[in-house]
Amino acid sequence: MKQPTSGHVWQFFRAGDFDQVALTSGADLLALDELDQKLWAALACPVLGLHFDARTLELIDSDGDGRVRARELIEAIKWAVARLKNPDDLLKPQEALSLDAIDDSSEEGAAVLSAARHVLALLGKPEADSISVADTDDARARFAQMPFNGDGIVTAASAQDDEAVVALIADVIACVGGEPEASGNVGVSAAKLDEFMAEVRAQLAVRARAEDPEIRVLGDATGAAAEALAAVADKISDYFARCRLAEFDPRAAEAMNGTVTLYESLASMPFVHHAAETAELPLAHVEPGRPLDLTAGINPAWEERIVRFRDEVVVPLGGDGETLTQEEFRAIQAKLAPYIQWSAELAASKCAALSTERLEEIARGEAEQRLRALIERDTAEAGTAALIESIDRFVRYCRYLKDLCENFVNFKQFYTSGEKAIFQAGTLYIDQRSCELTLYVDDAAKAAPMVSMAGTYLLYCDITRRATGEKKQIVAAVTNGDSDNLMVGRNGIFYDREGRDWDATITKIVDNPISIRQAFWSPYKKLVRLIEEQVAKRAAAADAAASQKLEAVAETVATVDKTKPEQAKKIDVGTVAALGVAFGALATATAAIAGYASGLMRLPFWQLCIAVAVLVLIISGPSVLIAWLKLRKRNLGPILDANGWAVNARARLNVPFGESLTGVAKLPRGARFVTRDRFGQRPAVWPRLVALLIALGFIYSLLNDLGLIHRLTGGRIGDEAGEGPGIEVLLTPQAPEEVEQQN
Repeated sequence: MKQPTSGHVWQFFRAGDFDQVALTSGADLLALDELDQKLWAALACPVLGLHFDARTLELIDSDGDGRVRARELIEAIKWAVARLKNPDDLLKPQEALSLDAIDDSSEEGAAVLSAARHVLALLGKPEADSISVADTDDARARFAQMPFNGDGIVTAASAQDDEAVVALIADVIACVGGEPEASGNVGVSAAKLDEFMAEVRAQLAVRARAEDPEIRVLGDATGAAAEALAAVADKISDYFARCRLAEFDPRAAEAMNGTVTLYESLASMPFVHHAAETAELPLAHVEPGRPLDLTAGINPAWEERIVRFRDEVVVPLGGDGETLTQEEFRAIQAKLAPYIQWSAELAASKCAALSTERLEEIARGEAEQRLRALIERDTAEAGTAALIESIDRFVRYCRYLKDLCENFVNFKQFYTSGEKAIFQAGTLYIDQRSCELTLYVDDAAKAAPMVSMAGTYLLYCDITRRATGEKKQIVAAVTNGDSDNLMVGRNGIFYDREGRDWDATITKIVDNPISIRQAFWSPYKKLVRLIEEQVAKRAAAADAAASQKLEAVAETVATVDKTKPEQAKKIDVGTVAALGVAFGALATATAAIAGYASGLMRLPFWQLCIAVAVLVLIISGPSVLIAWLKLRKRNLGPILDANGWAVNARARLNVPFGESLTGVAKLPRGARFVTRDRFGQRPAVWPRLVALLIALGFIYSLLNDLGLIHRLTGGRIGDEAGEGPGIEVLLTPQAPEEVEQQN
């Protein structure tokens, strides 16, 4: 979409390493439709899952799709500004809006002011000069509980003095369903009443055909005959189909009657003639062109039903009761088809449960007319409902639009105000730290591809409140401290924005660098873990080997008299040669390392310290560099996008800002220890002593190398400047033979 050319002069501020528009006046808000949307912090946000007034978001979401977009926010701002005397009031929200702030010189403003006074009068405060969100909430709740509240839906409570209408409302709801009224109770609208009355008249028309001779072919016995036919119709059709197939090919007759193997399996079980296996067999013996014998040879599982069919259907409809051909069976079906179809229509009606007398009473329309009058009376109050709706919308916009803009057009509340943004769900306390950047998650699996691009260390946690049984899922960003003690299964406590506490358990971790300090020590921690793992493996292997040797010794002792002397093993010349080569390579490598070590030891102490520091940087440098690059790219956008937002900027979480989002435990200022830990380990003195000695040695060596100590002591202590070896000894290490000579 091409943005309109703007004559408005904008101001910007920089936060999160991106430029954000400053909203300082009502004119800025009015000109938002002229601001290039590429400069907005976000272009859409979800209606649910935010710490924000849900009713306001629903009102702004004009298309009801569960998302607020830039266009809808602009329309909401323009709607509110058109009813205010001073647009700047939108940026100065108050708990109660002064009525004097409403611009009654315009038609829109006058309507809102009239609605405000009407609501205040409804609340018993006609003289009040301000109105709040609490007032409009109260008015909406009170009006919803009134018998007639403008939604066009009438409940039984609204017609409690008219028993006939109350009964009609109950029948409508039972047959075609009701609709929720503003109060939450279920009632009847004009559309539902129309649907019900159409069903009533259709059902009466169906029941009026009950005496039709084509339907009641057997009089009162027609219903029983239809039931008897339905019980055997499919089985009889199956029998005639088998006979036709046997007539087509006589070879099929044997298979149509059931295989010998099937009968043998039946013979091995206790015989029950109603068993399912028996019922699956043909109705009677299948032969080409053979009619169905109704008196003999019937499958035992179907015998009772066939007898009933013969007595209640075949004989009453003129059959001989002895045999039944396929043509006669089709004729019987045709005679009973009108009744079967009529019965289906009767049962399909939504009013089938009502008696004919009740249907006729309803169809007379007396209660229907009175109910329609009540619906019309309720609908007439739609004007009052619209007034309450309009002032509720206006008061909420004036109170909350500023907060939404500072979490949508820019991210001022998140980056600069010291307040929590509307997308922050609460605070997670775990592993002696507090994580402030937490969001609710609807579908972690769906969000996974997006959050992996955030470059942030993330904890997915299941949170529960056992008292209420509530369960949710959150994601928390860890931006300070280290990850040594964070693992799946660890527990913590989550406090939501209302202050309620939840049990939290880590279920998934997205691993990324947390800080430069963590990256610096990471290689050494990995080395320590690797050594520990190798030591544990070696110890386990040694233990297993020792156990095997003990078992072997025990077995040898037990069978010493039966064991033949073991023959001496021959020496493998190839193995000896390989071992010689290996030992030679090892000796050469050891000598080379010793040469470099000897070169290091010949350096002055201060240069040796620098060389060690350089070595440490070489080891930690790559890890630190990678962490630095990732921390520079750490981005809030993918985390929000994974939760339904459309973030339009690279909202970075740099190191200083990230540290503010995760608090690490530390004692408060002025805290004192009142007791001494009797069993605590005393702090070791030697690390500090060693560090002090190294520092003193570094300083002495440096001053000595510069000749300062020699000059200050008159030549009694120290060397003259430039006498010691330089850093070049590292580049010319001693040869192995020189090292051996020195040794």
